[in-house]
Amino acid sequence: MNTHYIKLSIAILGSIALASCGGGDKSAQQQGPPPATPVSTYTVAEQPVTTTDTYPGIVVALNEVELRPQVGGYITAIYIKDGQKVTKGQKLYEIDRTKYLAAYNSAKADVAVAKANRDKAKKDADRYTKLAAQEAVAKQRVDYALTDLANAESQVAAAQANLASSANDYQRSVIVSPLTGTIGISQVKLGALATAGNTLLNTVSTNDPIAVDISVTQAEIPRFIALQKSTSAVKDSLFSIEMPDKSVYKRRGRIVAIDRAVDPTTGTIKVRISYPNEGGNLVSGMNVNLRALNKEIGNQVVIPYKAVTEQLGEFNVIVVGDSSKAVPRVIKVGKQVEQNIVIKSGLKVGEVIVVDGVQNVRPGAVVKAVSPEEANQTAGAAAPAKK
Repeated sequence: MNTHYIKLSIAILGSIALASCGGGDKSAQQQGPPPATPVSTYTVAEQPVTTTDTYPGIVVALNEVELRPQVGGYITAIYIKDGQKVTKGQKLYEIDRTKYLAAYNSAKADVAVAKANRDKAKKDADRYTKLAAQEAVAKQRVDYALTDLANAESQVAAAQANLASSANDYQRSVIVSPLTGTIGISQVKLGALATAGNTLLNTVSTNDPIAVDISVTQAEIPRFIALQKSTSAVKDSLFSIEMPDKSVYKRRGRIVAIDRAVDPTTGTIKVRISYPNEGGNLVSGMNVNLRALNKEIGNQVVIPYKAVTEQLGEFNVIVVGDSSKAVPRVIKVGKQVEQNIVIKSGLKVGEVIVVDGVQNVRPGAVVKAVSPEEANQTAGAAAPAKK
């Protein structure tokens, strides 16, 4: 009896198990493969690329002169105000002229005495020469007279040289502007003692035009030499300036000088670019960023920047492979150009990549191409709701 019940129970359990397995297969058949993920795609292609290279620069005056006195003495007059515009030859400072005027007058008197002595010596020489012709005096006396005349002429020359030196000192006791520009803040006050050649009085510089100095690598030297020689470089506005307030100074600049040698410590060379500066917005010593358009890169592989994802320092894209399956691929990127980015390696022309909907794609998943709007709507719907 017990054996009969045991066999019956086993049969019932077997039937249930078979029914369960059959039902699972049928459910799986009804569910089928997962639907393709909607994405927008882009076919990789080459296109001409113009990038912007940025260089830290410093604004410098094309003409700048430090004012140091050529004679010493106390400052007796200051004719200008700090920071004012000055013109070439305008009086700026005056050093006590008393001793220089006295020296000038003394030298002028010495010239007069020397000339008087020379005139006397000349008359004596003429007289003795005539007498010698009549054999009225000894020849030796004529020689003495001519020697005295030569000495007198030398004394006149020496006195005139001393007069010129005194005149220069007297003139240099008034310091004038060597150029037209803007003067800085005075480094001395009225009554201060100025030492010849040492004391810095002030600095005057031109501010229109003005220049920006940048340093470029050795590899870029041929490019900048070509830009210096090209007349179209100015017309194309290749150089613009980002000001400290992030605004852009868009006046046209041109390369006016490339330094004579590379700095061996940095491996860079200095390039100077001149700009009009009528409004005085560029001030000497200002730190700016110079933006240089680089049109020499040529055709490059370029893709939309939003197609690229970064993880642990690696850049990746999703490539649409055989049977529309998503295949992740590591790439190397170059410079960003507006909404696109240059690809150095990892992609070939003609390959298809996922642009919109990247966040919904899993490796190996099947994707289907739709419009960017549909791909973004699907991505939005798939994103978890924010709490």
